[in-house]
Amino acid sequence: MDMRQGRIAYQGEPGANSHIACNETYPDMEPVACKTFEDVLSLVERGDADLAMIPVENTIAGRVGDIHHLLPATTLNIIGEHFMPIRFQLMALPGVELSQVSQAHSHIMALGQCRAFMREHGIEPIVAADTAGAARIVKELGEQTTAAIAPELAAEVYGLNILARDIEDAEHNTTRFVIMAPDPLEHEDVGDDAVTSFLFQVRNIPAALYKAMGGFATNGVNMTKLESYQIDGSFTATQFYAEIEGHPDERRVQLALEELGFFSTSLKIMGVFPASAARYANR
Repeated sequence: MDMRQGRIAYQGEPGANSHIACNETYPDMEPVACKTFEDVLSLVERGDADLAMIPVENTIAGRVGDIHHLLPATTLNIIGEHFMPIRFQLMALPGVELSQVSQAHSHIMALGQCRAFMREHGIEPIVAADTAGAARIVKELGEQTTAAIAPELAAEVYGLNILARDIEDAEHNTTRFVIMAPDPLEHEDVGDDAVTSFLFQVRNIPAALYKAMGGFATNGVNMTKLESYQIDGSFTATQFYAEIEGHPDERRVQLALEELGFFSTSLKIMGVFPASAARYANR
């Protein structure tokens, strides 16, 4: 695929954090905004876009729950990851001063991450569908008392002025994205620092998860993520999403996955991709 001519799909409106993530990772590709995550995946699956930029977790808000319910059905493969610090700006119509602002629109998570600033300035939070959409609303309303809390790119997209920069309460606020494509990476394109992600369901027997995980410990495979999800409205059928360090072609990883298979009803490799340097920044 020619990255200079391809298209990369994301969920949200132009100016959203996912839009910024697309620009940071593939600056020469055309970003394509989609209403839902389902739309993003479908666009790539049917060949109308080449890559999908999907947020999976945030250091403050935790995992993006909708995503893992979509992963079992998609035919796409994870080929990379991107860690992006989240910075929020207060923006309003040109000519508006901070002292005039009495309300701020934004996504509920963004509002929650900027409480201290809004409390200090007496600004009422107004929930919007997403951060970039909040900037569009402010533009359309045309009210001098109304602002938006959104990424800097949204101010550029909607012609707003930034009144205050980096107003988030926590500096460590970071979102992790995965990049998905129709085809998996070749082994030589992954490199030595490989991450393997997979979904599995354990058998409904005593200590099934304990036994399934044993192979990773005995074979020296480091598991960096393990998350559980209830499926099909059942309290006994559980799906797990996991990530490990290593490539499935490595013997130790092969042995660990084989043992996992003995105690699982299903196992799906979601992708093998290079580990981002940001993954180990705080080790």
